[in-house]
Amino acid sequence: MNHWQEYPVPTMRREALFGDRIVRCFAGRPPSFHAMFEASAARAPDAEAVVCGDRRWTYAQCEGVAARLAVGLSARGIGAGDRVVMFIGNRAEFLFTLLALQRLGAIAVPVGTREQRPGLAHIARQCGAAGIVADAALADRVPEAAEAPALRLRVSIGAVPTAGWLAWDELPGAADEVSPPHQGAETDVAVILYTSGTTGNPKGAMLTHLNIVHSAMHFEACMKLGAADRSALAVPASHVTGLIAVIASMWRAGGATVVVAEFKAESFIALLQRERITHTLMVPAMYNLCLRHPAFADARLPQWRIGGYGGAPMPLASIEEIARRVPGLTLLNAYGATETTSPTTMMPMGDTAAHLASVGVVLPAADVLVMDEQGVELPRGETGELWIAGPMVVPGYWDNPQATAASFTAGYWHSGDLGWIDAGGYVHVGDRKKDMINRGGYKIFSIEVENVLMSWPGVLEAAVIARPCPVLGERVHAVLHAPGVAPDEGALRAHCAAQLADYKVPETFTWSDTPLPRNANGKLMKRVLRDALATQG
Repeated sequence: MNHWQEYPVPTMRREALFGDRIVRCFAGRPPSFHAMFEASAARAPDAEAVVCGDRRWTYAQCEGVAARLAVGLSARGIGAGDRVVMFIGNRAEFLFTLLALQRLGAIAVPVGTREQRPGLAHIARQCGAAGIVADAALADRVPEAAEAPALRLRVSIGAVPTAGWLAWDELPGAADEVSPPHQGAETDVAVILYTSGTTGNPKGAMLTHLNIVHSAMHFEACMKLGAADRSALAVPASHVTGLIAVIASMWRAGGATVVVAEFKAESFIALLQRERITHTLMVPAMYNLCLRHPAFADARLPQWRIGGYGGAPMPLASIEEIARRVPGLTLLNAYGATETTSPTTMMPMGDTAAHLASVGVVLPAADVLVMDEQGVELPRGETGELWIAGPMVVPGYWDNPQATAASFTAGYWHSGDLGWIDAGGYVHVGDRKKDMINRGGYKIFSIEVENVLMSWPGVLEAAVIARPCPVLGERVHAVLHAPGVAPDEGALRAHCAAQLADYKVPETFTWSDTPLPRNANGKLMKRVLRDALATQG
């Protein structure tokens, strides 16, 4: 069954790419990340491209800013193939720096602003970064020369912290020195994003121009994006969702990126109305925070039409309440990763309520296999590891052939997620391999239990983890973010028991008035919760 036949999906063909891969690709596509922006700028140079606070830039103005930044970077030794770390929060300068680097053929290395000095030093060393552009407030975390020997250019957005730094305002070159954009291969690396691994040092996923273009085209077709769309960049720009689902997608569609410096429900609701936002892609907790804020009840949001989400399930009660308050908004689950340049699956419009437990169907150019531990494909409905292929899957990790060999087989990336595909073609993600709970031989998907817990009134977030047990091996423990809710564990267990097998019902609980720990991609950090549980005994 082709779930995308009614969507404006471009013509596809098979191509040999990245050595040994044969993948379905969009036949007519831009040759690079920067070319997507160029095409939109040529079509409508006076259309609004970037909004940040009370500042606004058209496509032509963005092109001019980025072209002069590229001149300045080039004059200071940055060229094609050089890696430049972007240690920048959500602000317009992030987009301008990204665009300038793409214009030069350099490789952008965005790093989340939560990163501390040791992690940043590792990233700069591992990719051999030649430069860094950083918010002035973050400059004290930037490694010294001994920690990252190749780092020869330091640019500060804001006050220059010490000698050896260049002020952002001093960087742009003269308009008459602007050169045409670099013309490289579409398989060249455009961006390196470091994965937030749970053990060891992070790995640098190499996002090529081909990967990024296909992901942006997937979003454009399957969300039916166009030049009239205005997307709120409310998740970190430095991570794959913000970078690809918002920035790259808007550059492809010719829409506007409205930068949200810091997500706060009240100010975000005001921004949705003021900027007439049509498109968002956020974690469910952000939608729930809006839903619970008093300002949302009076908000008038007729233009908000697409609400993408991922990283966690959306409670049915939230979906129903949002539908009641914003009837024109379509909520869509999407599943992906850094290694898949964001999307692998997406829920077709209108299917969310009927397939609440699913993350959607496989995108047009993607391929998903469900594999057992011996690398044998499993039948529909059976659970195994999801292996993912397609033109959006990265070729590997920067300067890390061992990790690449361990994670990729013939172009398929081993996701580490356990899941299955049902008879209708809808994909279900059960758990990370390491997060599955084994209670006396019974295997428990935490997400199934979390979905039930999230349907309890007042629960904003739920995480199910294993509590070690000398008899059964592991027992089910639930951590709940339920501000202001009086704990009634007996009633909650009864609620779960009515919907789950008895061995899946949580036996112990932790109640929290504060949000659960998440990484910058919005994914729950269950390792932190397990560590906290271990200290409780």
